[in-house]
Amino acid sequence: VQLVESGGGLVQPGGSLRLSCATSGFTFRYYVMRWYRQAPGKEREWVASVTRDGGVKDYTDSVKGRFTISRDNAKNTLYLQMNSLKPDDTAVYYCNLRTEASNDYWGQGTQVTVSS
Repeated sequence: VQLVESGGGLVQPGGSLRLSCATSGFTFRYYVMRWYRQAPGKEREWVASVTRDGGVKDYTDSVKGRFTISRDNAKNTLYLQMNSLKPDDTAVYYCNLRTEASNDYWGQGTQVTVSS
């Protein structure tokens, strides 16, 4: 299993970023996929989930209406569109695969910094 996040960077408050997670080593379309984030000094927290066909999406309350999770099963890629970014969104963002046996796989993460 390989998960490779990209798309992070430095953005001003109110700006946008689109994160990508390229995956390999498993059948992407068979699994729910998730985004998590970890801010400095804080525990890793769940951000968003998307079902196998992309039809159902869930978000933590703090990002609802601003972030959109999506996937392209033909490209084995997960996305997170982040709009109206706030300083509190500053974190390392990770994509996550959880298998039927509850094994978790993580990418290396991509840093998002929201600052003026």
